[in-house]
Amino acid sequence: MAENFVSRKYRIVSSAIELISELGLSALTTHNLALKENTSEALMYKYFSGIDEVLVEVVDYYTSFDEGIRNTVSAKDLPNVDKLREYFEDYASYYDNYYALSTLMLQYEELLHNSNTRDKITICITERRKFVEELFRQAIENGEIIDSLTPNELANNVTGMLMTHILDRRITYHKKTFKQEFMENLNKWLDVLKVSEQKGD
Repeated sequence: MAENFVSRKYRIVSSAIELISELGLSALTTHNLALKENTSEALMYKYFSGIDEVLVEVVDYYTSFDEGIRNTVSAKDLPNVDKLREYFEDYASYYDNYYALSTLMLQYEELLHNSNTRDKITICITERRKFVEELFRQAIENGEIIDSLTPNELANNVTGMLMTHILDRRITYHKKTFKQEFMENLNKWLDVLKVSEQKGD
């Protein structure tokens, strides 16, 4: 019985993620979620106290792999630039397998305005940026890349690149997978930083 309860809650959270991806955060209501689940609104309250609780679960799922990805990348004996590639490749693979989840990045502003999700999404954004910023800082200190931009600027640039790729796929058709396109762009960008350093030798 408990297993069925958990699995049904998971399906509702998955439907909520798909609903946000298809129609935006404002479309996440108990009415729309019940329609998507082909059930009644009354039954939804058997699993969640309200739509805010559903949204909190969505954010929890969105951030659930962050620590594992960071720990895995940190443990690898690689140059920091390659760690950056591994880090973003992990997310690109994840978003390819569950693309609807990636669109939560485009909902950050709304999630920050929601008192139920503000703290969770703030921690998510901060921890992701800090990790990438630290890898860039170490890469600069180790002479792997040029220092014409600060680690913070580099982290913001690559995060913006990721969000742009997510947004672009919502408005135009792409033959390549998200991972292929994003990693090609990221690798070119990182290689430019390394090439510039070599030219200065």
